Amino acid sequence: MGGLGKTTLVSSVYQRAKLNNSFEKCVFVTVMRPFKLADFLITLVQQLIQESSKKDELLENSSKKSIESMGVDELTMQLKRLLEKKNCLIVLDDLFDISEWDLIKERLFPQLQKTSRIIVTTRKENIASHCSGEVRNVYNLQVLEPEEALHLFSKKVFGKDTGLVDQNSELLKEGKQILKKCGGLPLAIVAIGGFLANRPKNPEEWRKLNKNINAELELNLELGMIRTVLEKSYDGLPYHLKSCFLYLSIFPEDQIISRRRLVHWWAVEGYATEAHGKSAIEIADNYFMELESRSMILPYQQSVDSRKSIDSCKVHDLIRDIAISKSVEENLVFKLEEGCSFNTPVKIRHLAISSNWEGDQSEFDSIVDMSRLRSLSLFGEWKPFFISDKMRFLRVLDLEGIFDLQYHDLDQIWKLIHLKYLSLRRCFYIELLPDSLGNLRQLQMLDVRDTSVRSLSKTISNLQKLQYIHAGDKQYFEPKQKDSLMKRCLRGSYLCATCCVPLVMDIDSPFLPRRDECAFACCVEFPAINRMGLDLNQVGGGALMPRGVKKLRHLHTLREVNVGRGSFILRDIGMLTGLCKLGVAGISKKNAMALCSAISKLRRLESLSVRSEAGEPVGLQGCLDAISSPPENLQSLKLYGNLETLPKWIEELQHLVKLELEDTRLLEHDAAMEFLGKLPKLEIVCLSGSSFEGEKLAFIKSPLVETAFRSLRVLRLDNIWSWNLKSVEFEEGTVPKLELLRVIGSVADEFGFSGLQFLPSINHVHVTVFSLWGSDLLEAAKEEDADKICLEQSYKASLLRSELKKQIQDQLAGHANQPIVTV
Repeated sequence: MGGLGKTTLVSSVYQRAKLNNSFEKCVFVTVMRPFKLADFLITLVQQLIQESSKKDELLENSSKKSIESMGVDELTMQLKRLLEKKNCLIVLDDLFDISEWDLIKERLFPQLQKTSRIIVTTRKENIASHCSGEVRNVYNLQVLEPEEALHLFSKKVFGKDTGLVDQNSELLKEGKQILKKCGGLPLAIVAIGGFLANRPKNPEEWRKLNKNINAELELNLELGMIRTVLEKSYDGLPYHLKSCFLYLSIFPEDQIISRRRLVHWWAVEGYATEAHGKSAIEIADNYFMELESRSMILPYQQSVDSRKSIDSCKVHDLIRDIAISKSVEENLVFKLEEGCSFNTPVKIRHLAISSNWEGDQSEFDSIVDMSRLRSLSLFGEWKPFFISDKMRFLRVLDLEGIFDLQYHDLDQIWKLIHLKYLSLRRCFYIELLPDSLGNLRQLQMLDVRDTSVRSLSKTISNLQKLQYIHAGDKQYFEPKQKDSLMKRCLRGSYLCATCCVPLVMDIDSPFLPRRDECAFACCVEFPAINRMGLDLNQVGGGALMPRGVKKLRHLHTLREVNVGRGSFILRDIGMLTGLCKLGVAGISKKNAMALCSAISKLRRLESLSVRSEAGEPVGLQGCLDAISSPPENLQSLKLYGNLETLPKWIEELQHLVKLELEDTRLLEHDAAMEFLGKLPKLEIVCLSGSSFEGEKLAFIKSPLVETAFRSLRVLRLDNIWSWNLKSVEFEEGTVPKLELLRVIGSVADEFGFSGLQFLPSINHVHVTVFSLWGSDLLEAAKEEDADKICLEQSYKASLLRSELKKQIQDQLAGHANQPIVTV
């Protein structure tokens, strides 16, 4: 990222080496744009001549004019003469392309001695990796932490480290607001600190700067350098990445931006198109990583238990300001926010409605020209006039996280006939999708994840361009719910009563039309209760699929859907041969054969999630054994429900990267661990609830293999209170690449680890311990003893944490990686 101090840091190292005479020759060359090899070599040769002290090292009859007239081959010969038998330090500042490095390397490297060194600065991570050849040679600068930023700011403003802290609290408050805008960027902190050093040091002056900081950065000559430096990053983007980057201006300040959300937007907007056998989503995903490698976006959540290294990102405030100003210049993005007013409606492609805009429909119509609108994103409260039949070309409608959205608010959605992307994710009060959804024939992406939608519309089969369906929820799986037919019938009869008597309607959808109320109650909730014992608020069940899903030939992702109504849905799914990601719930002995048959046909499947039917004690036991030919490219497998033994075909998954097991109750511990230890690419293992029966989890190896779990990087053990786990053991020669061990749950007093010293790559051990002593102990105790029991148990838990941390630290004492231990 521009302004992080790459050149400053390298200059400091360079000057020290030069003063210490560590090298016979030192040169510092800034790589100019556009790059021309001849011009670069001329600059390099000229600096080397200046570094030469002996006459016999100077070029014969050389002059500035003669050097500048030389060709590439002649300059290469001069390099050879100047560098021969010399120990040199060469800095190449601001390298911009891999091809530039390859050209320089071809001419320069043959002339260098082995003791010479080259330092390269670049804004691109891929260039650094390409130049260095080894990860250990790459130093990735980060923004300053808040305390470091305050230290630097105080030094620039007051000439001492503690100046700002010693001032009144109001000045400190305003100073922190300025630093928030700087976002830890040294260039911005130094420039603004230097600007304020020569101005009155009072809260009013700083408050004024805070209020107008964007204008100051653009118009003030002293601060303009910040924007100039940062704009170089934008100017250096290829055209396809510029469009993607400007799209980021849609999001509010400090918003955590989902990678999934971004790449789907870019794909349906046409910023990424299918090429070289890769889908538009895959191309868009590459664009995301390109922007990250150029530091145009900053990784926020780097997933430890995901196949993707980064799940979400943020945008530095100053970089975001550039995105906003550039998108406004091009009439690309308009943010509807407090204070907006225009004489004529603004013609824009992308509209983002901020949480602070409180206007009415007349104001909305006077500001926004909807005739060219391509995308609408809402970040505040829903208002009925936000969807209009004037939005004839709308492609993206993103209402993610709009808590107050209701069923009737989707009445106008059928008019958006060009819509390709519809997200209602986390719109909790959406319980039913209208049949008019079937009119959206261009729809490619439907996201109703984490809503109350328990059944997808029967007209969904009309949407033959659909590629992605996200339904269901992410809450914990509940396999041990006890139920009875009598209870189900009572709940079902109550539901019919509430449906037929609206005054006591308990379903929180007061705007459902009368016909849809009845359909929702009798066709969705009542069957779910009677067939699966689901309560109205049951979690983890997925959404019921209608007949006809086999028509969705372009479907790439289908999750999480409940197939408990019968085998016909699974037969349909088996016909979707292009499916890459599948999540199904409601699996039992009744539909197990249909599931196995379907999975055997899905040859392109990369991700599979299977949940047993809720309340089913047998769970998945024997349900997956009949898979005759597992998908050979399967990379992620998640199994929820009683298994007792792992299906044999898992051993064939040579490309499996992630395995997640929850409440699988595996009996043969040693056999299962030996079985899993042979998988060559398994990097992530997540075990939750009662994954294994028994008190010990041991990572062991087979006598027939040299190393077990040879690719495992991350091991996560969750909810271990239901597991009765007492020890986690690592045998020498297992998990040589394990970097992170994370354990969460209530543990026994004697719980512990052994063999941590045998983990050569471990960097972090993170244990979260809490106790479940509350309800049982307090009920048994007299009311007056409750506080005493709480104190005793808190002390006991604290003591356990301390002992556990010491045990871990003792095992890792002297470890070469000096792992971080968090308990």
